[in-house]
Amino acid sequence: MNDDHRFPEPDAADEELADSLLEEELRQAAAVLDPVPDALRQLALDAYALHDLDAKLAELTFDSLADALPVRGVTDAPRMLTFQAGEVTVDVEVTGDGLIGQVLPPRSARIEVLGGPQTARPVAVDTWGRFSSGTAPSGPFALRLRTGGEVIVTEWLRA
Repeated sequence: MNDDHRFPEPDAADEELADSLLEEELRQAAAVLDPVPDALRQLALDAYALHDLDAKLAELTFDSLADALPVRGVTDAPRMLTFQAGEVTVDVEVTGDGLIGQVLPPRSARIEVLGGPQTARPVAVDTWGRFSSGTAPSGPFALRLRTGGEVIVTEWLRA
């Protein structure tokens, strides 16, 4: 007697239903055993609300944490970042005292340091494109540049 005919093969619909049920059970278990903190959920919602649909995203092209060679004897070197969006380059130095940077080519711009839900600190930019902020980012941050009609937003990074 052939045992293969006693139990029919499950079809694709049965497998999809089983997968959906398993996924839902895992989702419920994760919600009970490792819930997302309310503050983190709100931060994610607020960060999404901060995005500009018409903004260009400035690509991180250099990060001294990943790209630079360490210097012997230097224990608290500033973090150097370079962002590129089309013709615009933004160089930023992140220290414990704040941010120092320059927009290239030099141009009139308004810069905001984004640091979480509904926090945008404006930073003055001089005629040479230089800017500084006396407040160091304490967590994830991004920069939003407004140059004329153009808006450029950098990637979010942790200070």
